[in-house]
Amino acid sequence: MRCAACPRRCGAERTRHTGLCNAGELPRVARAALHFYEEPCISGTRGSGAVFFSGCNLSCVFCQNHVLHDGTAGRPHTPEQLAGVYLALQADGAHNINLVTPTPHLAAVRASLLLARRRGLSIPVVYNTNAYELVPSLRALEGLVDVYLPDLKYVTPALSARFSGCADYFAFAAPAIQEMYRQVGTLRLDGDGMAVRGLLIRHLVLPACVDEARRVLDFIADSLPAETHLSLMRQYAPTPNVTEPPLNRRLTDREYARAVDYCCARGFTNVWIQGCESASLAYTPDFDAT
Repeated sequence: MRCAACPRRCGAERTRHTGLCNAGELPRVARAALHFYEEPCISGTRGSGAVFFSGCNLSCVFCQNHVLHDGTAGRPHTPEQLAGVYLALQADGAHNINLVTPTPHLAAVRASLLLARRRGLSIPVVYNTNAYELVPSLRALEGLVDVYLPDLKYVTPALSARFSGCADYFAFAAPAIQEMYRQVGTLRLDGDGMAVRGLLIRHLVLPACVDEARRVLDFIADSLPAETHLSLMRQYAPTPNVTEPPLNRRLTDREYARAVDYCCARGFTNVWIQGCESASLAYTPDFDAT
């Protein structure tokens, strides 16, 4: 069966060779562990049960998890093994199961969630995605995902092509986010402030790209309720391989303040913001297949 799980629709026969996402027949898990560096409503006090998959359908020049991009990091997992990983993280006290870059592995992820639910998985499932998704693929996950956590990167095709090798990014990300909202609605928190169900949209503000951040915020404000939860991130830190401007530097205080001010001006009422200390590669975990 030829792969058409994401907007690339590369047609790869994944049992024989990898797709454009560099993923093969079985998902590779580069790391599965308690993770404490997500939004407070995701990481909480006990950590998020993060499962980092290898392979990605974007080619972001600034990716902080770039070692995962070629799809070779980690060990292959069957759906049965993935279900066991989720249950082990639940037993370790994870607040949720956080599937990081699951899009290339849709079929296996769906099967693993069905198995895990039958075997007693009871904590929320977080779908942590770059938002470059197909609506029919997301519909296959309806009822299995509790919290959608998309990172809406761009609106402008020229920027998404330049930085992520994908001119049609927004054409697919926009309806994908609307589908996520249809499935789970506005984010709901429990009495401890932890995400139970709903949509939390991230946007990473990039250097010299405050105008693009405004376009992203305009889309969200014009398409979804004002109470939609946002995470406006300033954590961008250039990796050593990024040498060309503007991405070879961190975001300035003024740039981030302008983005935050615009977010407030657009009337959003539930927004997470970050301090300057977040812009550090120290928060990127080791992908050692643990």
